[in-house]
Amino acid sequence: MTTDETSLGATIRAWRDRLSPAAVGLPAGRVRRAAGLRREELADLAGVSVDYVVRLEQGRATTPSAQVAAALARALRLDHAERDHLYRLAGLQPPPDDVINEHIPPGMQRVLTRLGDAPVAVFAADWRLVWWNRSWAALLGDPSVLAPEERNLVRSRFPVPSDRGRLAAWPVVSENAEATDRAIVADLRRASGRYPRDARLSGLIRRELDGNPRFARLWHSGAVGTHAEDRKTIRHPAVGDITVDCDVLSDSDTDLKIVVYTAVPGSEDETKLDLTRVAGVTAPGW
Repeated sequence: MTTDETSLGATIRAWRDRLSPAAVGLPAGRVRRAAGLRREELADLAGVSVDYVVRLEQGRATTPSAQVAAALARALRLDHAERDHLYRLAGLQPPPDDVINEHIPPGMQRVLTRLGDAPVAVFAADWRLVWWNRSWAALLGDPSVLAPEERNLVRSRFPVPSDRGRLAAWPVVSENAEATDRAIVADLRRASGRYPRDARLSGLIRRELDGNPRFARLWHSGAVGTHAEDRKTIRHPAVGDITVDCDVLSDSDTDLKIVVYTAVPGSEDETKLDLTRVAGVTAPGW
């Protein structure tokens, strides 16, 4: 076995070649020379450039950042052991078990692809957005225009004076905003017990306590719980107000949260939800 065959680039190629478009929710498209993903498809899923994927596979880039490694692991649908192997090949320490995990396991990926055209996103334990589908971007605006640390529901609901980003590109109004915010803060307190050594989580809590009095008031109530459901009105710039049910499905092993928006079947809201996919992302961004 040669070094080239065990390199980071060769390993990424092998993982890409084994992953079918259907497994990641992509259409097969035109006739393919190979069954696996194309480089441009992997680049799109991971949020990196095609040129960077080429350089990784050719061995001209060998030290991706931890953020890029995590994105590649999600895009390639790696399991826990494979994710850790990717990190080590990149010269990185795999994430310890007592810090927040952004890796979406293969079983969850299969669930996501079976949710059809519903707007769906995945959030980490600290409510950072780590994955979304095209319907989510069409309904709420494309999150990729924000830096990863700004794609956070807590930062969106409880802004501090220095914040400039928003999670949604247009207004999202909860039916019971106070209850929703209480649930989010209670869920964040629960995460702080699960991940006491996570610097990102502790930094988020500290900035909110220092910068947002409303967050501090809810935090000091001491409530611990989960955020499971809500009803929202989304003021979409192309199709108008859409009332949707928001359901949160939590994975007990990873603390990842699948957030799904649906409308009442046969309603005007369902029709408008369908129209957002036709309209696409109409806003210029945040």
